[in-house]
Amino acid sequence: MKAFLILEDGTVFEGIQIGADREVVSEIVFNTSMAGYLEVLTDPSYAGQAVCMTYPLIGNYGICKDDMESKKPWSDGFIVRELSRNFSNFRADFSIQQFLEENNVPGIAGIDTRALTKILRKKGTMNGMITTDAHYRLEEVLPRLKAYTTGKVVEKVTCKEKYELKGSRDLSENGALSGSAKFVQAAYEAGEREKKPSLVKTLNGIGKRVALLDLGTKDNIAYSLKIRGCDVTVYPATTPASEIIASSPDGIMLSNGPGDPKECTAIIAEIKKLYDTDIPIFAICLGHQLMALATGADTYKMKYGHRGGNHPVKDLATGRVYISSQNHGYVVDTDKLDKSVATPAFINVNDGTNEGLDYTGKNIFTVQFHPEACCGPQDSGYLFDRFIDRMNHAQNLAKKEVSR
Repeated sequence: MKAFLILEDGTVFEGIQIGADREVVSEIVFNTSMAGYLEVLTDPSYAGQAVCMTYPLIGNYGICKDDMESKKPWSDGFIVRELSRNFSNFRADFSIQQFLEENNVPGIAGIDTRALTKILRKKGTMNGMITTDAHYRLEEVLPRLKAYTTGKVVEKVTCKEKYELKGSRDLSENGALSGSAKFVQAAYEAGEREKKPSLVKTLNGIGKRVALLDLGTKDNIAYSLKIRGCDVTVYPATTPASEIIASSPDGIMLSNGPGDPKECTAIIAEIKKLYDTDIPIFAICLGHQLMALATGADTYKMKYGHRGGNHPVKDLATGRVYISSQNHGYVVDTDKLDKSVATPAFINVNDGTNEGLDYTGKNIFTVQFHPEACCGPQDSGYLFDRFIDRMNHAQNLAKKEVSR
């Protein structure tokens, strides 16, 4: 069946319908990852957006439910050059076409995704419609596109009630070290699933209790703490700061999430209360932006954002460059940053935009990129260890104060 992608500027792409047969209006963005399409689809940060994958062939390794970053896909729509309806992967559960259909995600294939990406890079991110209605009328469609906004999507994607994950107490509870896992055909045929490979060699977080504020968190954030031994309590985004503080966590994490950070006014007010404590805090992506807003900084919308698993970021303290996974359309404005409150810690090598902050006189650091990866490189996974080190340091200082 024919399908059409209509952009806000009047550009129309004709292709074939994939996934669910329904019409959708959304913000059109592109992702440059060469793999990890399932992690992209199930990342809550894409709520309110339809994603164009720039890599030309998508779906060739199928869908492995163990790799999902949440319980369902959050992307409004899916745009690809070619969708592989056949897959080859011993871990796969079913095809991507089946996954899109069962989760009511519409899409379009067979279009020139390179041309679409060039339009978005030149003119900026814009709204669009995916439809199978060949009798569409541009004069009726374009006003709908211009009126669309993602709105307050954090409340849509956050968990409904808090839940807990117990940390690993022995390395054997984690997956085999990355690169050492072995495929055992007999076990696979018996229905046994291998655990995710792990890069963790020590359980340096045993005994640490972390409160994770779910702003649209990817599962791998909590998992990255869990495999290091931390016990994690995940809280809904609307949880009062007083409830989190009263639980006396050793550290607090603010997760990634979707939408315009300035829409989260009530959440920002609660994050300011968390900032005012002495509890170590580590924030990622949207959490990074909300902490900046809570402390008087500003954010702005980027022309087309950073989305993909191949973005270089530079650690300003060491000069070292890491390849990172990213997914954001907004960024902290360092021109309006009060250096007495926070200083830049990372920058994007490609465009010089802010990728992280260290907070002056506070045990708080934040990053715009995704150290939990999934999809993408795990170069910056050490930041979870830095967070654990800061929790240990804070705990040791507290013990010294008590002993005086």
